[in-house]
Amino acid sequence: MPQAQDPIARNALPWSTMLANLQINSQRLWDSLIDTAKFGGTEKGGIKRLALSDEDKQVRDWFKAQCEALGCTVAADEVGNMFATRPGRDNTLPPIAMGSHLDTQPTGGKFDGVLGVLAALEVMRTLHEQDYETNAPIEIVNWTNEEGSRFPPAMLASGVFAGVFPPQYAYERADREGITFLQELERIGYRGPIRAGDHKLSAMFELHIEQGPILEDEKKMIGVVTGVQGMRWYEITIKGQDAHTGATPMHLRKNALVGAARIIDAVDAIGLRHQPGVATVGLIENKPNSRNVVPGEVFLTVDLRHPDENALDEMETELRSALAQTIPALTLTYDEKKIWSSSAVKFAPELIECVRAATTKSGFDSRDMVSGAGHDAAYVARVAPTTMIFVPCEGGLSHNEAESTSHEECAAGAQVLLDAVLAYDQTLRGDAPR
Repeated sequence: MPQAQDPIARNALPWSTMLANLQINSQRLWDSLIDTAKFGGTEKGGIKRLALSDEDKQVRDWFKAQCEALGCTVAADEVGNMFATRPGRDNTLPPIAMGSHLDTQPTGGKFDGVLGVLAALEVMRTLHEQDYETNAPIEIVNWTNEEGSRFPPAMLASGVFAGVFPPQYAYERADREGITFLQELERIGYRGPIRAGDHKLSAMFELHIEQGPILEDEKKMIGVVTGVQGMRWYEITIKGQDAHTGATPMHLRKNALVGAARIIDAVDAIGLRHQPGVATVGLIENKPNSRNVVPGEVFLTVDLRHPDENALDEMETELRSALAQTIPALTLTYDEKKIWSSSAVKFAPELIECVRAATTKSGFDSRDMVSGAGHDAAYVARVAPTTMIFVPCEGGLSHNEAESTSHEECAAGAQVLLDAVLAYDQTLRGDAPR
C-alpha cells in the first residue's frame, strides 16, 4: 500500500527505520476476538456484556489469566480498572499503557472497545515471545464501564482515574433496576486496593474502531486521531396527566408524549444547524405506555456533541430554549438536568508523531481525524500524554450487533499500536527527539 505523504510523517521516517522489526500474529489476534465474543454472545452475532455483569466478570477473568501467563502483574484499582504490567529495563519510569474497554452496549458488536484491549494483549504476546525488553514498563488497561449504558455516565471509571469524578460518585451510580455500581463491583470481585489515580502512566495509546464511515469511504487504513469532540448528556422528564383516550377531548389533554415528540424534533434541528456537531435523543420511556391511555409522563435523554466548546454552549442554550417555549405551551411541566459533560480534547503531539511513524513504517494510507465518539482516552489525556489510533468499520456501523471490522484492518491497527508504543519507548530512552 502507498506510504502516507504527510510532512510530519516524512520527517519521522528516519526515526521509523530505527524501530524493531517485530510483527504481530494477526491470526492469534483474530482468534482472541472471536473466542472472547462468547462471553455475552448474542444470537445475532454481537455481544451483550454490560459493565460489572456476570459476563463482564467472565471476560475479566479470561483477560487476567492470559496476561499472567505472559508474566504480567495484574492489579485492579478501587473502581475496577485493570492494569496488566510487563517490566522494562527502567522500572522507575511509569508504564506506557495501551488499552480500551471490554464492556459493551446491550446490543453491541465484537470490536468496539474490545479490539483495543485484545490488540494490546497481542502486542504484549509479541514482546513476550520475542523476548523483547522495553526501556519502560509496558501495560494493558481495561477501563471499567466505558459505555455507560448500565451505569451512566460513559467513561465513568477512567473519569475517576483522571480526577473528574470522586470514587463515591461512581459507587452511587445505579442501573435502571436500582442496583449500584459498588454493589456489582464487589459482587464480581474486582474492587481493587489501589486508589484510582495513584497509578501513574508515562503515556496511553488507545486503538479503536472508527465507529463512523470516513476511513472506509476514503479507503484509508489508519486514522491518526488528533482529539475528541466535546459532549454533553441531559435527562429530561416531561409531565402531563394520564387520561382515557376515548373520553378525553383533544383540547383538554395534557399529553406528555406530544411534548416529547416536539422536543425530539427540536433536538434534531439543533444538530442540523450546528454541523459538524450532532444532537440525538437516544432513550425514551413513555408512561403508562398503554394503548388507550393518554401518556402522562415521558423520560428522555439528549446527547449533544461538537468539537468546539462555544458551539456546544449554543446548542445547550437552544435545547433549554426549546423546552421553555414548547412544554408550558402544551400545559405540561418538565425537569431537565445535565448529567455529564466532557470537554473537547486535543491529544499529545509527541504521541501523534509516534503513530505517524508507525503508520509510515508499515506503509498504510492514513488521515488525520477528530473522534466523534467519546473514549476513555479523552479523560486519561488530562493526566498523561494520550492519543488514539482508528481502523475502519464496515459501513461506519457501531453499537450494533452487525458491527464488523476485517481481519486485515484489525491486524493493521495492532501493528501500528505495537510500533507506536516502541517508538515512544525510544523517546523515553532518548533515541528520538520528543
